[in-house]
Amino acid sequence: MGRIFVTRPIPGVGIGLLEESVHEVEVNGEDRVLERGELLERIRGFDGVLTQMADRVDAEFLDAAGEGLKCVSNYAVGYNNFDVAEAKKRGVVCCNTPGVLTEATADIAWTLLMGVARRVYEGERMVREGRFGVWSPTMLLGGDLVGKTLAVIGAGRIGYAVARRAMGWNMKVMYVSRSVKEDWERDFGAEKVGLREALEGGDFVSVHVPLNEETTHLIGREELGWMKESAYLINTARGPVIDEKALVEVLQAGGIAGAGLDVYEEEPKLAEGLVDCENALLLPHLGSATIFTRSEMGRVAAENLIKVLNGEDGACVIEG
Repeated sequence: MGRIFVTRPIPGVGIGLLEESVHEVEVNGEDRVLERGELLERIRGFDGVLTQMADRVDAEFLDAAGEGLKCVSNYAVGYNNFDVAEAKKRGVVCCNTPGVLTEATADIAWTLLMGVARRVYEGERMVREGRFGVWSPTMLLGGDLVGKTLAVIGAGRIGYAVARRAMGWNMKVMYVSRSVKEDWERDFGAEKVGLREALEGGDFVSVHVPLNEETTHLIGREELGWMKESAYLINTARGPVIDEKALVEVLQAGGIAGAGLDVYEEEPKLAEGLVDCENALLLPHLGSATIFTRSEMGRVAAENLIKVLNGEDGACVIEG
């Protein structure tokens, strides 16, 4: 038994599971990110908190919650908003929702990849604005997929799912990883390469790394310069992995053919000039946005809290 605070409404069965299993559940009823001061005030005295990725869980957060806090469960697979080491020092268990959003996020990566390559945004806008007249042999020519090379940066679950989809287009797959992935090489004939080789050789480069000190601006001005002018960059990981200002400059100069982005460096704010780049397809962080996936995320996030508060095994604990 315990008291749970949910920082923002979530879809699906998650809230119901909490209400059935713990003593008290309080939900921020407004569908908005709580201001920092308001968040710190609202979490005081709870045993568990179900957070969103915009909620920073650090020493200040833990101080505000108080010594009774036992678990913080993130409604996300990523946890760059958590200071896991600080939480561990205080005996607070941190959890996330791994695996649940793999397929949905891989689908969005391919939505961006196909959409930017085939200039879907430009074509859709042309039709809506009444500029579609007589068909032309030279109208909105885009990039081909069949037989091209897909470079996947980050060989986790989502990267694997993205690479698996490439088999339908008979694509060559390269991957960037700290270790050899035998399943990638067995299933896709994939080749392990370094970052530079991936960027130089990929016709499509899809980013799937977690955000940390090592991966912040992993792809900056120099790295973008390694890419082919005909290549496309896709990011469904975390915005700061790419130097967004540098990306805008490269897109404007035609240094690469295009980019498909679902995440942004200072989300929801965009780097100056990005919105005007016709060769960029921009989505509002829709990676996990299916009814099933978002509901499952709520279920797992809730069950994490219930299991930790009940002293049960099986929670998705972040080891740091």
